[in-house]
Amino acid sequence: MTTDQDIASPELAACEVHGMTRSSFILRGALAAGAFYGTASVAPFVSQALAETGGGDVEILNFALTLEYLEADFYNVKGKSLGLSGEAKKYAKEFGAEEAAHVSALTAAIKQLGGKPAAKPTFAFPATSEKSFLALASVLENTGVGAYNGAAPSLQSKQVLASAGSIVQIEARHAAAIDLLIGKSPTPNEGFDKPLTQATVLGAVKPLIKA
Repeated sequence: MTTDQDIASPELAACEVHGMTRSSFILRGALAAGAFYGTASVAPFVSQALAETGGGDVEILNFALTLEYLEADFYNVKGKSLGLSGEAKKYAKEFGAEEAAHVSALTAAIKQLGGKPAAKPTFAFPATSEKSFLALASVLENTGVGAYNGAAPSLQSKQVLASAGSIVQIEARHAAAIDLLIGKSPTPNEGFDKPLTQATVLGAVKPLIKA
């Protein structure tokens, strides 16, 4: 039986994504991967999952859109419900606006490619206080960076890749700002992330994913 002590990010494990699209399914898997092994596991999971869907750039952008739905909802809905103060309130407002802008940009890009934007899922977040909100914000932002890094190699369009690259830089800056606010180092001690192999991640995460 898996307990909180067995997984890297219990906060992430408690996040809920309710939706029936492939993008929602992959996002649930990415969160499960991050919860079980840490954010370094997200990139190989996303890379493998998107390769298996074979949906091209539209499918990848819809996954990114679903991720941005989650982050925008976290800041703009959950953040407002907790009565945040000071820097936490400031960051939630600023980051929420930026995540909403990402949603708009990705929606427009998908339509330009002739695709249909994924429907927005519903979300549930375990944060109940400013402290737990910031802790989850750190995990979600670092998970987002890993997700974009995992998706990027599958993109065919250089223009779309450049756009995704500009978004992931903002996600990384969000992560760094939150990490500094909670007294956590914004970079690994060794200067590099240590991603796990796809086989290792998939083997551990598959039993945790439910359609």
